[in-house]
Amino acid sequence: MDRCIVLVDAGYLLGAAASLLAGEPSRSRITVDHTALIQGLRERAESDTQQPLLRIYWFDGAPDRVPQPEHRRLRVMPRVTVRLGALTRSDGRWAQKGVDAAMHAELTELARNRACSDIVLVTGDGDLLPGMMAAKEHGVAVHLWAVQAADGDYNQSEDLVAEADERRVLDRAWITKAVRAREYTGVCAPQSASRPEIAAILSAPLPDSSLAAAAERPAPQPPHPAAGPGQNGTEERVPAAKGVPTPKDLAALRAPGTQHTQHPASATLRWSSDKGWVDRPAPEPPEAASMPTLAQLTTAEQRWADREEDITTVGGDPFEVGQVFARRWVERLGDQSHLQKLSGMYPRIPHRVDGELLRYAARFGLLAHKDDQIDERDRYAIRAGFWKEIGVRTGVEHAPVAD
Repeated sequence: MDRCIVLVDAGYLLGAAASLLAGEPSRSRITVDHTALIQGLRERAESDTQQPLLRIYWFDGAPDRVPQPEHRRLRVMPRVTVRLGALTRSDGRWAQKGVDAAMHAELTELARNRACSDIVLVTGDGDLLPGMMAAKEHGVAVHLWAVQAADGDYNQSEDLVAEADERRVLDRAWITKAVRAREYTGVCAPQSASRPEIAAILSAPLPDSSLAAAAERPAPQPPHPAAGPGQNGTEERVPAAKGVPTPKDLAALRAPGTQHTQHPASATLRWSSDKGWVDRPAPEPPEAASMPTLAQLTTAEQRWADREEDITTVGGDPFEVGQVFARRWVERLGDQSHLQKLSGMYPRIPHRVDGELLRYAARFGLLAHKDDQIDERDRYAIRAGFWKEIGVRTGVEHAPVAD
């Protein structure tokens, strides 16, 4: 068949692009416009092979083979098929399992069935050498594409390079049409000069200064019970609780012959903490507690449309994610008085809305794999994007808070 097929090893393509643009192969250091990348691959393949494109196969790894946000966006694009292998963590590093085997099987099957006349391989792994040789034996022309190496050397198997019918290098100019390096400051929080909205959130004081003081002072420990008369006339003291009081300790405090002091209503016992009794945070004001969430404002039809928009158009940049969430929240808000109340709380977002915002952002692959938490830099950017959109909708430009 006179048509071409592209097989992409996403780990190689994006890892090599990160090395070229950011200096290290971590894909978290780059942002990818997948629509532009797929379009670029299609145009380049059709130009090099002089054949129309049949399909692009995108091979990548994912934890438990569960599609990530980028995979969900890719697999709804025309002429794109996503194949997932496992992504496992070993010695602090992530590694793909099963991706090479899937590429080898697809390569040989396409050639055996004469599904195409040309196959483009975007990979550097020498394990695909037997598949490449088998494809050539079935009369398929094999084109091998490489990403420009950061050090100017090869980043592909030499045997793979030697066996290919045609070779092409995707240089920096081509890569940067769809991939760019993320700004990295080397600290947990972004530089305040990058966006005024982020600077405001960074420099804002805590909602209640008493909370900061409570966090600094040591938590009070449960009082020692008073001594009681023992069976032999000697004083017998109930053992004091060490660390966090257990239910047995609390029962001993209330045993006959002992005395105890009631703790104030503002104290609570954290069973999973080693701090014992700690101050309970002050509740949110009534206007914040009554603030509706986006889920409460969204109908089933809107939820479906939101999912389609997330897959097809939302890129996953933290600032953009915050803007999209705020836009939907404002557009569906019936009582506009809530919007004015929210604007007056700047730069603090009510807890229930903020939690929903971060859960929404987690859908776009912004979680740090090590602890399933959103990176602190990204959290600042998400909230800054939220407030930027709120400012646009209310006509109130939120100025940075002075240090």
